[in-house]
Amino acid sequence: MESGFKMQENESFVSITHKQWDNFLQLDTFFHNTPDLLCIAGFDGYFKKINPAVSALLEYSQEELMANPISSFIHPDDRLVTTTARDGLKEGRRLLNFENRYITQSGNIIWLSWTSIIVNDQDNIYAIAKNITAKKKLEEEKNRLLTEISKVNQDLKHFARTTSHDLRSPVNNLIALFRLLDTHKIEDEETKQLIQLLESSTHQLKTMLDSYLQDLKAQDGITAAKEELALDQVLNNVLGSIQHLLHQAKAKVNIDFSAFSAIDFNKTYLESIFLNLITNAIKYAKADEHPVINIYTKVVDGRKQMIIEDNGLGFDAEKVKDRIFKMYQTFHNHPDAKGVGLYLVHTHVLEMGSKISVHSEVNKGTTFIIHLEG
Repeated sequence: MESGFKMQENESFVSITHKQWDNFLQLDTFFHNTPDLLCIAGFDGYFKKINPAVSALLEYSQEELMANPISSFIHPDDRLVTTTARDGLKEGRRLLNFENRYITQSGNIIWLSWTSIIVNDQDNIYAIAKNITAKKKLEEEKNRLLTEISKVNQDLKHFARTTSHDLRSPVNNLIALFRLLDTHKIEDEETKQLIQLLESSTHQLKTMLDSYLQDLKAQDGITAAKEELALDQVLNNVLGSIQHLLHQAKAKVNIDFSAFSAIDFNKTYLESIFLNLITNAIKYAKADEHPVINIYTKVVDGRKQMIIEDNGLGFDAEKVKDRIFKMYQTFHNHPDAKGVGLYLVHTHVLEMGSKISVHSEVNKGTTFIIHLEG
């Protein structure tokens, strides 16, 4: 027979074994030291027993918490839903991960997640709560950012749709003028070549504008469609549309798609990525060097990468890493810098399920690596 000892309580004796006493001490230690909130609440709406974590978090003494109705500590906006949940618990419904807000003595708002039960039809509720205030703040910040991003995207779509539509009229006028122009009367061959180049660029611009409008209409409310694209074909179309700009800047474009030559991507997005990164390389070239732009594919650890690198001015990527792809961010005092191009590139890449990283140093050029999906 296991030895025991006796405690006097209300002039009667209760026999407690050493094992039972050890278990009691362990539970008491857990109750007083756990960071979670433990409490027993009566059906009358008052705390019956609480652990020190409750007092520490709400900044009231144990006596103050037990002397006032629990509802007096709950955020006014959450009192009704809390009462409803508690009534459901009394009726036998489980209460798991119920969230509500409490107000501390200093006025701070605390979010708690509760799990509660009733044992053996007693008039008490046994509950445990976790402080989820930090999690809630992160969720609020995430939702705020998503709302901002959604608004910016809608503004960009509106801007792109309006711009593409409005530009088609003067482009169509230019095409009509080229049709009226009789190049046979022009004797200078260089002038003829320039006119042909202008006509070709105008037609390419019209094709791109029509494509943008069609793509924007198709994408309202849905994800942009992917298709298998030959990289050299898409890139050559873009290079053709800015041929005069490349010639004027004496830019050299080196292309190597030997690692892989086709990807599943949205055509309009890929054209926009090439166009923005190439024109940026020209725009931010060093004054004493002609732009050199390397565009190539690579496979690293089985993952496909498309790389666009230049020998331009570069920037301190480590210093501005949190702002590189944000809207209206510029890193040079160029008169044409608007801070939209890299935002569009980043948005297009993400929507395709891919990622983009940047390596850049001042006066050492910039490298963009597009880590393709799959």
